[in-house]
Amino acid sequence: MSKKSVSKNKPCSAGTPLKAVIFDFDGVIVDSMPYHFIAWFETLRPYGVRAGCLDVYCREGERWEKSARDFLAQNNIKPSRQLLERVFRRRRRIFGRYSRGMRFFTGAFRILRELKMRGYKLALVSGTPGIEIKRMLPAGIGRLFDVMVTGDKVRRGKPHPEPYKTALRLLGLKAAECLVVENAPLGIASASGAGIFCVAVSTSLPAEYLSKADMIVGGISAVLPIIESRSRRRL
Repeated sequence: MSKKSVSKNKPCSAGTPLKAVIFDFDGVIVDSMPYHFIAWFETLRPYGVRAGCLDVYCREGERWEKSARDFLAQNNIKPSRQLLERVFRRRRRIFGRYSRGMRFFTGAFRILRELKMRGYKLALVSGTPGIEIKRMLPAGIGRLFDVMVTGDKVRRGKPHPEPYKTALRLLGLKAAECLVVENAPLGIASASGAGIFCVAVSTSLPAEYLSKADMIVGGISAVLPIIESRSRRRL
């Protein structure tokens, strides 16, 4: 485990009990990023745009409309609303086809259930549209989350703090009472902008891309010991 010092502007004070854990979805709970890359690559190819793996991974968490506009701009295409809708439908269809064999990260369900049993509130904050998350997330797991903030439920996506601030509002909690688990630079920036302590998992990108997080670990299985440590020592 790689541990960083807590940023001075993070309200992670010794006297503040942890009440909720907020998870990103793609690349944190589910190993979906390779399928998102394939979907974007094949969607954009007819428009003369070659999306690189790193391009897609670094944009993880961003609203799909912004990603589409930025990708198309690489070939000097200014898309109409109709073109954006076609791109969205094509990307969703391709993603659905390839992601049928998608797996959840080892230990993800166990950790979610364990946290719920211990009385923590759970939230999911993702740039992925709700319709895709509902298709991928088993109902029994979906019910564990007290709050779900998806990409189609906010006006400004990651890296803007709105998604995580929305989660705080719906949870009825302060930033100091929560911990975020993220995997990408935009999500880390969003959580940090909302003032929440952020643990990054290096499941999609190497640690150097996650340097703005407060802590970096290898995967979701390493998150539970961090939460236990905070409960004992109040990070």
